[in-house]
Amino acid sequence: MAYPESVDQFSDKLNKSPTDKPYVVEEHILLPTGSYDGDLQHDNINNQTIRVYTGSRFTGDEVTNWTLSVPGATPWRRSIKIYSSAPEVFVTYETPGDTVEADDINAVQHAIMATQSEVERYKASGQIDGGSFTREV
Repeated sequence: MAYPESVDQFSDKLNKSPTDKPYVVEEHILLPTGSYDGDLQHDNINNQTIRVYTGSRFTGDEVTNWTLSVPGATPWRRSIKIYSSAPEVFVTYETPGDTVEADDINAVQHAIMATQSEVERYKASGQIDGGSFTREV
């Protein structure tokens, strides 16, 4: 759900590695219901390097109950489904860097516009006093 119902979250993008050595990324993923289904944060992942563990930096138990998919319209992205009784897992992989696309920029623009709209809505129905917000009833 987008702002103002929740705070938008964005992952930092990685430039193409200037040394042609891949970045090694570790993502911390919570599994409150015993599963996770979503995109990995970065693009162009070397599928053979993906590892999932219950601890950071290849510690804890290895989780092997996961599947990876490649969306047809965006083949640089990776979506992962993970099933584990652990409350959290750590996904490690290599990537040469991200592909920044119009959807990435559009998401940022939508977040900015939603924030501006909410500020304007509040200004129209409340009072801004010395940098703090107070609403007239």
